[in-house]
Amino acid sequence: MINEENFENDALSEQITDDSNVQDTQNAGFQTSASSNEKDNLSLIPETLPVLPLKDIVVFPYMIFPILAGRDSTIKAINFSLESHKYILLVTQVDEKIEEPTFENLYQTGTVAKILQVLRLPNGLIKVLVDGIAPAKIEKFSNAEYISAGISVKLHEYTEDNELTALVRRATDLFHSYVQSNKNLPQESTLAFDNIKEADRKLYYIASAINIDTQKKQQILEIEDLHKQYFEIIYMMTSEMEIMNVEKDIDAKIYNAMQKNQRKFIVQEQIRILQDELGADTETDPELIKLKEDIEKSGIYGTAKDKALEEFAKLKKIPQMSPDFSVIRNYLDWMVSVPWTQKTDDNFDLDNAKKILDEDHYGLDKPKDRVLDLLAVLKRLKEKDIIKPPKGQILCFVGPPGVGKTSLGRSIARALNRKFVRISVGGVRDEAEIRGHRRTYIGALPGKIIQAMKKAGTVNPVILIDEIDKMSSDFRGDPSSAMLEVLDPEQNQTFNDHYLDIDYDLSQVLFITTANVQYQIPLPLQDRMEIIEMRSYLDFEKLQIAKRHIIPKEIEEHGLDAGMVDFTDDVLLRIIHDYTREAGVRNLERELSTVIRKVTRKVVTENKKTNKSVKITEELAREYLGVPRFRSKLQDEKIKSRVGSVTGLAWTSVGGDVLYIDVTVMKGSSKLTLTGQLGDVMKESVSAGYSYIKANAAKFKIPATWFKDKEIHIHLPEGAIPKDGPSAGITMIMAMLSAITKMPAKTDVAMTGEITLRGNVLAIGGLNEKLLAALRSGIKTVLIPKENEKDLAEISDEIKSKLTIIPVDKVEEGFKYVFGTAKILFKK
Repeated sequence: MINEENFENDALSEQITDDSNVQDTQNAGFQTSASSNEKDNLSLIPETLPVLPLKDIVVFPYMIFPILAGRDSTIKAINFSLESHKYILLVTQVDEKIEEPTFENLYQTGTVAKILQVLRLPNGLIKVLVDGIAPAKIEKFSNAEYISAGISVKLHEYTEDNELTALVRRATDLFHSYVQSNKNLPQESTLAFDNIKEADRKLYYIASAINIDTQKKQQILEIEDLHKQYFEIIYMMTSEMEIMNVEKDIDAKIYNAMQKNQRKFIVQEQIRILQDELGADTETDPELIKLKEDIEKSGIYGTAKDKALEEFAKLKKIPQMSPDFSVIRNYLDWMVSVPWTQKTDDNFDLDNAKKILDEDHYGLDKPKDRVLDLLAVLKRLKEKDIIKPPKGQILCFVGPPGVGKTSLGRSIARALNRKFVRISVGGVRDEAEIRGHRRTYIGALPGKIIQAMKKAGTVNPVILIDEIDKMSSDFRGDPSSAMLEVLDPEQNQTFNDHYLDIDYDLSQVLFITTANVQYQIPLPLQDRMEIIEMRSYLDFEKLQIAKRHIIPKEIEEHGLDAGMVDFTDDVLLRIIHDYTREAGVRNLERELSTVIRKVTRKVVTENKKTNKSVKITEELAREYLGVPRFRSKLQDEKIKSRVGSVTGLAWTSVGGDVLYIDVTVMKGSSKLTLTGQLGDVMKESVSAGYSYIKANAAKFKIPATWFKDKEIHIHLPEGAIPKDGPSAGITMIMAMLSAITKMPAKTDVAMTGEITLRGNVLAIGGLNEKLLAALRSGIKTVLIPKENEKDLAEISDEIKSKLTIIPVDKVEEGFKYVFGTAKILFKK
């Protein structure tokens, strides 16, 4: 009979883990077998034994372990063992997470054990106390109600030679050191270990005690040679000792650091208390002494200085370990790093300024004149010691990308001898980005304006606020509203940043803003700035910019000597027409850079040491740049007129473009079909033009019944490109009239203008870009609204001399230029 009494109160029943796990191995595993009679009589062990799978533990021979079994198959295996020979095979699972292990999830080596005691619990679980006898290699598995295995028992047969003695001594020394260093092992473990005489029992005792993972313990069990087992266990203990030494060093460093900080805190508190007792106002901390000096040297004045000294007084009383210390310290660092009185001496020499502006930019006469006017006013105010900033000081350059808005701001700063800082506000949607965050927030910082002032280091820099038309707003506030105070000369002398929480004077700053589209700038902001439009470059202007600025700069940046690359005007114009489609020169610069990069590679490959110039021909440019990216929209000179097709002019964010409108009439229901990805405004222009034609059908000799069974299809090519705006209204009317009356429209005439239901032609925007697009496309005549006639004064003579520009007030005034006759007659 197996004794099942009093096992519940045995020490081995404590902290039993779930299922087939072993409880408290560092205590239970050290209870070695009292005798080795079972080891001496291995013939009693059957060749086939039931298997008890173990989770996350390896049971070694000579060790007594308690096990809690709960699986049905495991309980059946235990019952079979109890009813027969009381022997069972303990095998560790490869993956401990698997609840019902199979053959593949069990190691091939286990430990034969004998069941000593059993306790059946009310919940159906069984507590089993086993005694490890010998390692066994599994020959084959079988599975019925439980897993069983055919085994071959392997015992160590060894002789006490010098090598084994040395290995045992070394392992003993390491184990003693390990127990002393490991707080989780009781010191009595060494006493039990020293009482063991057999070398193999000592080995298994160490393996059970040390803190290594299951895989390594299984590795020790699987080694058949005792010498190799000792080498492996010594290596593992040495590794564990090194890890524990590193842990001790880390603990010591942490402890020393804490002690040092604590001593420093105590000393500082004692000094502070003594200073309070003596009423002393002197500082002893070097950091605070330097901070006090920085406050005095920063030039901070007025209420700002009072605020800084107040915060400094708070800082002295706060322990350095306190979170508030770093908050106040960062605040004071910002206060002293922002300029208060430092400024650069302005250079108001207008001739020098004009020279610098002309050196940096070709053309842009209107923006340059406006800048020179501003410099003249600033010079006059300085001569009369007038501090108040002039009206219109804040300039806003509006124009397509790449026309030189940002670089012009940099040139203005160079001409004035001022520091230049650029701020990009494109995509900014948080008001705190401009005004800063309050110090109550973790990681709070000043806004972009104060950060720009710190970067400039002077109170009179040139700050360029880029992409001001691309700000947006959300639940965090509207940054454009915060920008109102910045860009208002009447208010920005008391600009209040949330982080600094004091008034800061921005009145000496020259603010310049840039935008691509004027109507996207909020009206209150437009009211505070002077809008200066920067038009698209003409082809001859791009040619001069390339020759004067882009090519010399690219040659220098690519390590070539001046003049080593020779572009003719014809080649440059071909690159401009075939490889770029833009208002500015960014893509042109990119294409020229590609050509020069290819030339540099050729020079390096051929090891040319001469300064012989490489002439770029049209064929060589095509070889370097590939197939032209843009097809020309030049009019076919052979086709003088066409029914239902009229040319319009459009404005885009990258410049002007021609807009071909095709109209066809077919039988069907009375309706308009619009294709080409038209926007709502353009669709409304089509409806207005169609209504104008129907209302004036009698004037055009169109039968009243004609519209009942006719479907009109209007298409704008390049359907992948969205199109919108009211300026194509006159073009829509002309195209529909041509298709309805079958009168051909001239192909070399383009037009632009918004229309009303009465046929009036209203003013449009982007006239310069539209005329430039017409010129590029070979258009000879352009109809524009009469109201835009005044804008021709600002159009380049280069454009006006090559176009016949005809202002019209009503649609009828353009008939003779489009159809060759002022009278429209319907043809059946």
